[in-house]
Amino acid sequence: MCRWLAYSGNPIQMETLLFRAQHSLIDQSLHSRLGHTTTNGDGFGIGWYGPAAEPPFRYRCVHPAWNDANLREAARAIRSPLFMAHIRAATETPAQETNCHPFRHGRWLFAHNGLIREFQTVKRELILAIDPELFRMIEGSTDSEIMFLLALTFGLEQEPRQALERMVGLIEEVGRRHGVEYPLNMTVCATDGQQIVAARYSSEHDSRSLFHSASFHHLHQLYPENSRIKEVGEHGFLVLSEPLVDLPGAWIEVPESSFIHAREGVVELQPFAPGTSA
Repeated sequence: MCRWLAYSGNPIQMETLLFRAQHSLIDQSLHSRLGHTTTNGDGFGIGWYGPAAEPPFRYRCVHPAWNDANLREAARAIRSPLFMAHIRAATETPAQETNCHPFRHGRWLFAHNGLIREFQTVKRELILAIDPELFRMIEGSTDSEIMFLLALTFGLEQEPRQALERMVGLIEEVGRRHGVEYPLNMTVCATDGQQIVAARYSSEHDSRSLFHSASFHHLHQLYPENSRIKEVGEHGFLVLSEPLVDLPGAWIEVPESSFIHAREGVVELQPFAPGTSA
């Protein structure tokens, strides 16, 4: 399917995670170890926040991430305290720039790995559930963009967990009404530049892989000479599809049907279940 990561902490060069790590996101675009597909070459995107209170910046491209010289230059130049990156393996929708993640609305960014099954069958009904004020935002044809707009419709900016649960509830309700046994498989991530939220859920309870970093305070104690751990700082946090380095104690697998909320180094793990769309 896809691979993604989101980072918060001290400002760091994006290339640290995208290119320089042992199993960097660029390495995963060719050699994913835990993904549904080994190669993720149907486009990529990065989104990042600067120091000012402004919408996040974004760069998306339909080229394979490993073959884009501009991405390498940008990742070397950009230092950010919070960013998101995504590499895509298309399912039922074409490889085009408007289908590349992350998607953006105001200060929010959104990325997804997985799929809405039988999307073309349920697409019309899901689109009609989007708030009319958000309907004009639709640019591409992917299920992931519709998921983002539904989450915004259900209050992502106010109550992220409840909004994502209601989004999931609607997709399952519509899918099963159309005879789809397992309508949804997802790991999703959203951020407004201050907090990162993520969820791992699937209708069949067999979701795509998802991990988050262990406490960086603890990692400083385990690996006091590791310069990259020092650079991130005490409040660093990573949530990602698969680990970037083989470092004992560095990663915690996110349980099935779970929601994560991270802000300023404080990480909360909560149960996640489909909600009512009403």
